Amino acid sequence: MSGRLYGLGLGPGDPELLTLKAHRLLRAVPVIAYPLAAGGTSFARTIAAPHLPGGQREIAIPLEMSTDRAPGQAAYDTAAHAIAAELEAGFDVAVLCEGDPFFYGSFLYLFSRLAARYETTIVPGISSVMAGAAAIRRPLSARHDAVTILPATLPDEALRARIEAADSVAILKLGRHFGRVKTLIASMGLTGQAVYAERVSLPGERILPLAETGDAAPYFALVLLYRGAEPAILGPLAPAEPGR
Repeated sequence: MSGRLYGLGLGPGDPELLTLKAHRLLRAVPVIAYPLAAGGTSFARTIAAPHLPGGQREIAIPLEMSTDRAPGQAAYDTAAHAIAAELEAGFDVAVLCEGDPFFYGSFLYLFSRLAARYETTIVPGISSVMAGAAAIRRPLSARHDAVTILPATLPDEALRARIEAADSVAILKLGRHFGRVKTLIASMGLTGQAVYAERVSLPGERILPLAETGDAAPYFALVLLYRGAEPAILGPLAPAEPGR
C-alpha cells in the first residue's frame, strides 16, 4: 500500500502558529521534504524545527530564485521522483510549506506531479495576509468590501487598475519591486492609507505606515492598503500589542 502525501501549511514563520493537525503530522510522518534556498537554508524547515521529533528522513529540494522556470522545474522533477520512491515503499511524506500550500506556494508543482498517483491531503496554514492584518491590528475588510491580493511582480499598469477596482488590497512579494510599488501608491494619492509589514510573526518584525519606510524591502514583506468605506477600519491604527 502506498504512503500518503501531505502538503503541510506551516504559517507565516512563528512556530506557534501551526495548526494542531500540522503539529500532529509533523511528529508522526517518517519523511519530510522542504524547499532549500540557494545558500543552504530552508525557511519552511526552520519553522517546523521545534516540533520535529528527530530521526525522520529528509528530502531537500534545492531551488533558485530566478525568472527562468527551467531549473526550478527540473528540481521539482527530481524531488517528485524521490518523494514517489518513499510513497511507493509505503511511507507517508509531508512537504513543508511556508504559509499555506495552495497560496502562492511551491507545493503546487509537486502536487501536479504526484496527486494523481498518490492519496494526498492538504493541510491549510495561516497566510501572510491574515498574519499581516493581525500584526498591523487593522481588519482587512468588512461588510461588502472586495479584497484583492496582488503580487508586486505585476507591471504598474496592472497594479494600478486592480488597486483602483478594490476596497482592500494586499501586495505581496515586494523585495526588489518595493520602491516601484511605493512610488505607484504615492502617485495614486494612497500612501496615507497603506501600512507596511515585514517578517510578520518573526523576530525582527517591522510594522510601519508606508510613508515612513525607505525604498528597500525583503521578499517576505507586504503592504496592506484600505480604500473601502467602513469607518471602524478607516480610524487610526490600534497601538502595537505589548510584548510582540
